Amino acid sequence: MRITSAEVLVSSPGRNFVTLRITTDNGFVGLGDATLNGRELAVAAYLSEHVVPLLIGRDAHRIEDTWQYLYRGAYWRRGPVTMASIAAVDTALWDIKAKVAGLPLYQLLGGRSREGLLVYGHASGAELPELFDSINEHLEEGYRAVRVQTGIPGLSSVYGVASSKNAAAGAGSGSDARYDYEPARRSAVPVEETWDTRAYLRHAPTVFEAVRNEFGPELPLLHDAHHRLTPIQAAKLGKSLEPYDLFWLEDVTPAENQAALRRVREHTTTPLAIGEVFNTIWDYRELFEEQLIDYVRSPVTHAGGITALRRIFDYAAVYQIKSGVHGPTDVSPVGLAAAIHLGIAIPNFGIQEYMRHSAATHEVFRTSYRFADGMLIPSDDPGLGVDYDDLVAQSFPYEAAYLPVNRLTDGTMHDW
Repeated sequence: MRITSAEVLVSSPGRNFVTLRITTDNGFVGLGDATLNGRELAVAAYLSEHVVPLLIGRDAHRIEDTWQYLYRGAYWRRGPVTMASIAAVDTALWDIKAKVAGLPLYQLLGGRSREGLLVYGHASGAELPELFDSINEHLEEGYRAVRVQTGIPGLSSVYGVASSKNAAAGAGSGSDARYDYEPARRSAVPVEETWDTRAYLRHAPTVFEAVRNEFGPELPLLHDAHHRLTPIQAAKLGKSLEPYDLFWLEDVTPAENQAALRRVREHTTTPLAIGEVFNTIWDYRELFEEQLIDYVRSPVTHAGGITALRRIFDYAAVYQIKSGVHGPTDVSPVGLAAAIHLGIAIPNFGIQEYMRHSAATHEVFRTSYRFADGMLIPSDDPGLGVDYDDLVAQSFPYEAAYLPVNRLTDGTMHDW
């Protein structure tokens, strides 16, 4: 079964996505997600100019060999552009293999270890009443775990906080609609926001105290620090949040400095999650072997695909570390579907991030997974269970969009 074509599809139904579609000589089609938020065209070019020519004529069944060929064949290994490209190929080939077998992909990964994946949603608001409304909305929708983010007194906007008050800046179009998590904003250059670490460290514990008082001790609560803190600041935050029993504290300090997590671990028992900006197993070695984290955040899309992320999870399981796959709306429904199938199969699943894609996104990507009782559940359709509508996609052309950058209150560019 030979690969006869590999198409790189760029569309923007609500936000930008890069999709790889591989077709074989006997008519099987597989999809892979290669979206890299704010750098989509870099991955599209890498795929089109350097990867697609290598795929034509290859045996689509040889997934492991193709993964090694693409990884080892590039002298410049690793990195988000390379690994997102490899991930797209790998996921598309797994999609094809499962379709040839006539089985949902999770069956080829060992079958079910659970009926569904517990997910968490993103609750946020500029102030506590808005945050409480958001938490209640998520609970009414069926979520059983929520990530909590709020505005900070003195700051006009905060990354990761959906609010009508900063919608005009967030949407970039004068809209009064809320923008949501990971707000890649339509603009030619990144928007700059102001950040105040001391104000954040003072405010965060008061928020979680209020949330616990309002919603009780049983609701799993998560929080993302978005890499903004030094190791000692991160340790201080983790310790201050211990009374509120977080499910996890995410990305407390820039992840490149793995040794920094030792300082955090020494001072707090709050569970730690990290890794959404990691893209290979090598990024985790020190964190796993010294047991410095509790949850792995890498998504299928940015960590080299199903083949590579399964290896990471197997390595993590040796140290009783669980999965917590990154799943915001800049991972396409193809990438989310791949994460669902993998999460259903692995023994050390922890939780899955889930933010609903827009209606426009689902017009382009037709999905068969479902959300019920706080869980994501794959269908039993062969493969990933996702189709791509070319005709609809043509009405959503690429538009430049970037995540914001931060400056401290003294004007210094923040290093997170």
